[in-house]
Amino acid sequence: MLTVETLVTFVLASALLSFAPGPDNIFVLIQSATHGRKAGAFITLGLCTGLLVHTAMVVLGVAALIQASEFAFNGLKIVGAGYLCYLAWSAYSAADSELDISGVPQLSNLALYRRGIVMNVTNPKVAIFFLAFLPQFTNSQEGDVSLQMMLLGWVFILVALVCFLCIAYLSGFLNRWFRESAVAQRYLHRAVSVVFVCLAVKLLFTAV
Repeated sequence: MLTVETLVTFVLASALLSFAPGPDNIFVLIQSATHGRKAGAFITLGLCTGLLVHTAMVVLGVAALIQASEFAFNGLKIVGAGYLCYLAWSAYSAADSELDISGVPQLSNLALYRRGIVMNVTNPKVAIFFLAFLPQFTNSQEGDVSLQMMLLGWVFILVALVCFLCIAYLSGFLNRWFRESAVAQRYLHRAVSVVFVCLAVKLLFTAV
């Protein structure tokens, strides 16, 4: 199985990657700032559930198929970008509606959890990243490579869970300020909608 040195190196690399600015942690940040820490926590759980899907895809070889098929890759990109545009419109619409300044999340915990899953699963770059990242820490002399990649996927998910929860907790401090100011909420929602549109455009123009 995996050596201690390999696991330590992998955990450190995973933590750095989890904290590096990207669609997932930006998503956690803005949802936590908008709806509070609890919302960020459920978004995080959804995102990490999506990582389970990507881990399984890599182990089963589906990620390699997506990477080899331009049609499958582009199809998933379009779905993901469309969902981000939907989120952008939802955020923009919230900016012009009657704002809830009580700090209570507007979506149910299950809806937030589902949102995290869809956000992660519809990003084909995550599957490609796992396909390129996980094998670097495997060693055929240490046992079944598929088993090693599955273990590494679980470790990455645990690291991402901790890192994203830290982001959600820290972003929650912003929510205290935003919920006390209707004007601040309005500008935040509009800024969030711009971020989602930018992420959608970035996703559409990414190559395999």
